Amino acid sequence: MKIKQPFKTALFSILVACGVVSAQPGLAAGQTVRVGIMSGEDEDVWRTVAANAAKHGLTVKVTTFSDYTQPNEALAQHDLDANSFQHKPYLDAQIQARHYDIVPVGFTYVQPIGLYSSKLKSVDGLPQNAAIGVPNDPSNEGRALLLLQANGVIKLRDDVGLLPTARDIASNPKHVQIKELDAGIVGRAIGDVDAAVVNTDWAIKAGIKIPQERIAQEKVANNPYRNFIAVNAKDAQAPWVKTLVESYQQANVASSILTVYHGATLPAWEGAPQH
Repeated sequence: MKIKQPFKTALFSILVACGVVSAQPGLAAGQTVRVGIMSGEDEDVWRTVAANAAKHGLTVKVTTFSDYTQPNEALAQHDLDANSFQHKPYLDAQIQARHYDIVPVGFTYVQPIGLYSSKLKSVDGLPQNAAIGVPNDPSNEGRALLLLQANGVIKLRDDVGLLPTARDIASNPKHVQIKELDAGIVGRAIGDVDAAVVNTDWAIKAGIKIPQERIAQEKVANNPYRNFIAVNAKDAQAPWVKTLVESYQQANVASSILTVYHGATLPAWEGAPQH
């Protein structure tokens, strides 16, 4: 039996009003997007995002990773439609190394990187020849060294930008030893070094006591390390991208971030609540 057009239009309007289908222009009803994230606390955050998106006819299918190098490769190979795990310096380094055509489309949160120690109460307590663990990927090692410089532990060469390496250390008055370790290992090695610079998510996974064992933290204001949702450049203007970003940048998602990360991670989009 054919349904006459006026009846179809009226039926669609009723379904939209009831929230059964989305009125989002250009967004196909029941459209699914595949999003790559890091396993752990972010899974709880993205359950809230997915629930928000579902109200607008967008199904979010999450794939989790345990290695930072995998989500961009999966996105570039179109095994994902988007990912949400990285900041701009990391993406820039990945693009330089692998020539990805990936762009950020909306901020999510910021995780101020910290210097942690189970042996010391302050940065001033670092002894001569102290061993300091840092992540070994380019952007996070640079971030760690900049934190050490900001706290007077080392001095880097001028104009090193956001991606310095240990070779860029110009002054090292305490002769600290920089131990480059995998980002997922450096937090678990805190007992084997005098201090370690650890990403917030890995610090939580390693069972580090936040903030009790944190002896330094990068500033939040004007932080270049805000994380974001990223997509392939060709998809940047797709209708589902706007829906996905708007589904993330909501008060209930901000609340979820603050809850699951125990206040150690902060919503980073404009106007987001911070507590």
